[in-house]
Amino acid sequence: MRTHYCGLVSESDIDNTVTLYGWVDRRRDHGGVIFLDMRDREGIVQVVFDPDTESAFALADRVRSEYVLKITGRVRARGEGTINPAMATGSIEILGKEIELLSESATPPFPLDAHHSVGEDVRLKFRYMDLRRPEMQNNLMFRARLTSSIRQYLDGHGFLDIETPILTRATPEGARDYLVPSRTHPGEFFALPQSPQLFKQLLMISGFDRYYQIARCFRDEDLRADRQPEFTQVDIETTFLEEQEIMDLVETMFRQMFRETIDVELPEFPVMTYADAMKKYGSDRPDLRFGLELADVADLLKEVEFNVFSGPANDPKSRVAALRLPNGDQLTRKMIDGYTKFVSIYGARGLAYIKVNDLAAGIEGLQSPILKFLPDNVVLNILDRVGAEDKDIIFFGADKAKVVNDALGALRCKIAEDLNLYAKKWAPLWVTEFPMFEGEGSNWTATHHPFTQPTGDMDAMLADPSSVLSRAYDVVLNGIEVGGGSIRVHEMEMQKKIFEVLDLTEDEINIKFGFLLDALKYGAPPHGGLAFGLDRLIMLMCDSNAIRDVIAFPKTQTAACLMTSAPSEVDPPQLAELNIAVKKSKI
Repeated sequence: MRTHYCGLVSESDIDNTVTLYGWVDRRRDHGGVIFLDMRDREGIVQVVFDPDTESAFALADRVRSEYVLKITGRVRARGEGTINPAMATGSIEILGKEIELLSESATPPFPLDAHHSVGEDVRLKFRYMDLRRPEMQNNLMFRARLTSSIRQYLDGHGFLDIETPILTRATPEGARDYLVPSRTHPGEFFALPQSPQLFKQLLMISGFDRYYQIARCFRDEDLRADRQPEFTQVDIETTFLEEQEIMDLVETMFRQMFRETIDVELPEFPVMTYADAMKKYGSDRPDLRFGLELADVADLLKEVEFNVFSGPANDPKSRVAALRLPNGDQLTRKMIDGYTKFVSIYGARGLAYIKVNDLAAGIEGLQSPILKFLPDNVVLNILDRVGAEDKDIIFFGADKAKVVNDALGALRCKIAEDLNLYAKKWAPLWVTEFPMFEGEGSNWTATHHPFTQPTGDMDAMLADPSSVLSRAYDVVLNGIEVGGGSIRVHEMEMQKKIFEVLDLTEDEINIKFGFLLDALKYGAPPHGGLAFGLDRLIMLMCDSNAIRDVIAFPKTQTAACLMTSAPSEVDPPQLAELNIAVKKSKI
């Protein structure tokens, strides 16, 4: 029977006999004495075998990396000069007395230490080996601690852990559904849930008051480093609370999570409207670990002859903005050219700039290819608007508002990363008052989802959907949206009008949402909630660059599992039972 995990043996155990189970991390033969580094999920400890224990020594002599062993021995202090401060168990070792071989191992497909770089395709194909690496073990053990902290907090605040269906119907959540054919209903399909949104609202209508779930969700969309086709979100819903009360509850939970798991005291969560976020940072998920705010300068450029600026300046759907970089003189021409290429990814057709060499010298102290196109007073007014100082560089964006926001919003983050301008480790915030709808004319979509409560009344919403804000709120951390929520619609007539704005017919409304509208007839309480991506949050807290490093068995960028070769073809008899015929596309 195991008495200790390998990594938890300590000086307090000196002179005690311990029994360990684990894997051989490394074997070394030093002049007739064999050293085995034994590893389990808690860490590594050094075990020493000498020839005095003949049978145990003989077995230790033939074991190799990743063999599974049971070892019994006596804990002793390491000799002076042999202490390893890099190991948690580096001050002690175990003098092995008994050894039992439980399982042999083939040669591992790649080294499991941190000093070897391995291609991700190999890591994912042999994921069960990759998961033995200390980094991966630590990440998943951290994940378990975090989810435990979340559950304890929500349980302690009166929330009930309630499961909702995995097999449901298709939902309009903005991404493609994964469909599951029904054998008992030929030609019909279930959908895997993109979120438990409607079910948690129905639970509020049912009177459960406070619900949560650590839910598996599925979206058939293009992948990236922080996105997977199946993911985990922490889902929360409650009745009779306003936006700020829900935000306060979640913020307190975040503070507790960070304090308990990584010993971090999060700073204040400022609240910023969507309009202010876009104006100052060009993004609805701004990174506040550094400054670099955008400044509108369109009003200063409406009358100039330079159409690159005056055109957008006079277009209400466009924007002209400036981004001041203090000490921008450190940028080389090569770096500026690189940033010009970078913003082109977002549709920008160039990146104009002004270098401020000597502000006191006026125009003569500036350097820029655009100065010849702009009146001196306009240039000086721009410098005053952005608060320019010597050695600054000012970048400009002039185009449709989305292009300028996307380009300059991404540029400020790129510059901060390149020049390490971060003034703080963690920068959380709330973004509120999002537009209720996106689009124009009769072509509208819900900015968040159509179950979000709008501000104002139905008449104003129907008259001009673009003018209506929503009672939605996103939580952003270090420039990454980790969660979002809203106060929900709890009146049937308002919900029907929102569907009408989205151009759904009466039949479509009844077919897709008839059950929800029926439920709203029977005393639906005011309610709201929030969901946040657990995988993405853990990625940030573990200081990882890829969400795959905090998920046990993730998919690749093409939504495939290299280890199990999923997805795979299905045998014809199984397809026939499901009334499915597969039509393969011609290559």
